[in-house]
Amino acid sequence: MAEVAIIIVNYNSAALTSQCLASLVEADTHLHPIQVIVVDNGSNTQYKLPKKLQKLKWIEVIRSESNLGFTGGNNLGIEYAIEKESVDYVMLLNNDTVVDKQLFKHLVNHLETHPECGIISPKIYFQANREYFLDSYHSADRGRVIWYAGGSVDWQNLTAFHRGVDEIDRGQFADQTISDFATGCCLLLKREILEKIGSLDDDYFLYFEDTDLSMRVRNLGYEIHYSDQAKVWHLNAGSSDGVGSSLHQYFQNRNRLIFFFRYGNWQVKLNVARVVFQLFTSQHYLDRKAALHFILHQWGKQPVI
Repeated sequence: MAEVAIIIVNYNSAALTSQCLASLVEADTHLHPIQVIVVDNGSNTQYKLPKKLQKLKWIEVIRSESNLGFTGGNNLGIEYAIEKESVDYVMLLNNDTVVDKQLFKHLVNHLETHPECGIISPKIYFQANREYFLDSYHSADRGRVIWYAGGSVDWQNLTAFHRGVDEIDRGQFADQTISDFATGCCLLLKREILEKIGSLDDDYFLYFEDTDLSMRVRNLGYEIHYSDQAKVWHLNAGSSDGVGSSLHQYFQNRNRLIFFFRYGNWQVKLNVARVVFQLFTSQHYLDRKAALHFILHQWGKQPVI
């Protein structure tokens, strides 16, 4: 039976992590046993498993004394899992998620039957009543609003976006399989691929690291797939400062410059230079800071304020 190591990074969000773990307890894992590594990523108060979960030998908590970011926290868990456990697959899973009971059946079976697939992500919904435009949906549709149904990279406009975001799921993506990138909110890949390409790139710290990982896997000749049958519900930035925050604004701007300059052709690189100029002339200091740090190669973890 294929065994899956699941990496969950916790940072000052114990309740969310415990909720995520509770959903994993309810998941169907009889064909695909799981080992969960919770990485407590320098939280102010060290994360401890709730009493009802402490008896479960397949859940383990390790700790970093400093905040290593999304990239470093996951890398710590990946390294620990691969060295300690004889796992076949590695899953990255945000702690602000709840998984469907059949998640592993759909994702693992897909990888086992599609050797051309390097990484797969499930369909991800907003958690009910956490949708961006909450008042736009009937109560019966909440929890069925899409957060991710595959991803697309727009090389001309230097952006990467989720397909289907804010749409009510009516089966419109049922025939979609190919995606430009997998989302770090929930992705599954074979251990052997990680051993070839390495882990997440710490240059990013937070945001765009999953798009970079996907590009490296694609450059090996694999495809990135999306599963419409596998399902996860996401609180969306529940464990960070949230969309629109200073953290989000700075790292999104800086990291998209890194990604597109690294992988784009000469035309894309010219667009990067244009965007750098636009950010330098922005009225917001975080835009200017993102451009400056990109130019000076001040990547990875940086103070935002």
